Amino acid sequence: MFKRAFLALLIALPAAAQPPFAAQREVRLLCGFAPGGTCDLLSRLLAEQLTPIIGNRVVVENRTGASGMIAGEAVARAAPDGHTMLLMPMALTAVLPVTPGLRMPFDPDRELTPISNVANVFNLLVVSPASPYRSVADIIAAARAAPGRLSYASTGTGTSQHLSGALFESLTGVSMLHVPFRGGAPAMVEITAGRVDMMFGNMPEFLGQIRGGGLRAVAYGAPRPSPLMPDLPVIGESLRGFEIRSWFGLAGPGGLPEAVVQGWLAALRQVASNPDFQRRMAENAMEITIDDPAAFRAVIAQDRARWAEVIRGANIRAD
Repeated sequence: MFKRAFLALLIALPAAAQPPFAAQREVRLLCGFAPGGTCDLLSRLLAEQLTPIIGNRVVVENRTGASGMIAGEAVARAAPDGHTMLLMPMALTAVLPVTPGLRMPFDPDRELTPISNVANVFNLLVVSPASPYRSVADIIAAARAAPGRLSYASTGTGTSQHLSGALFESLTGVSMLHVPFRGGAPAMVEITAGRVDMMFGNMPEFLGQIRGGGLRAVAYGAPRPSPLMPDLPVIGESLRGFEIRSWFGLAGPGGLPEAVVQGWLAALRQVASNPDFQRRMAENAMEITIDDPAAFRAVIAQDRARWAEVIRGANIRAD
């Protein structure tokens, strides 16, 4: 029933813009990050659920590099027919456009079509199992006692991990050492070994290491406790104003016809109503947040303003 309704929307398009879903052409869902991370995990969960709904195979394609800009540019340059889509990270439209010294190879506001937010992922503060720091208060006290010595890892300048650390410094008035890495895996190796003190990052990416004893969770960056770790303190309880969520949404090329936008939005809503999808998202610490294009654009604008202020305050530059 849904597939027929979805195709009916597409049939109403002009022939030049009509996506040939009936021709069994694959749909590519581009992810700008390497396998194993939150973006990749969510992409594969979506692809599995979307394939039977739209009647075409949805294939995840990892186009890594440049904080998601390589994947974003590939979608921006694709035909606006609904067959090349992007799982768009928050940084691509809310952080990178307001980072001084950064030239993006495309304009995300004009050359991408936001369809819907898909998931929120909240921040988690982790340390080595051998670390002496067991609370946010411990970390603040250590940072004040030795300005510039306490270190935090990130996956690069301007990433959500870096901005989380910058916000922490701003709210506490402390100075810490930012240590960028070329990915989450090498950063976690250094934290586990005790060569870097801590890291703020997306909770799903830490769960395996925490469960295996390689990392210790200190506090959670959401407005409420995590169902997966209900006893873990919320950072905002001891540091007012610290709440970090990253989001991932679905976007297509600029100029995507309204019928295609509505078809994808209907498909996402059906995915979100699936109990199996809901269970797997909860198990991986991801919050389902399907909305609509107008609401999604409002989220982008709100977060862009927030992170622009943090970037200015921390004097972060890409060059």
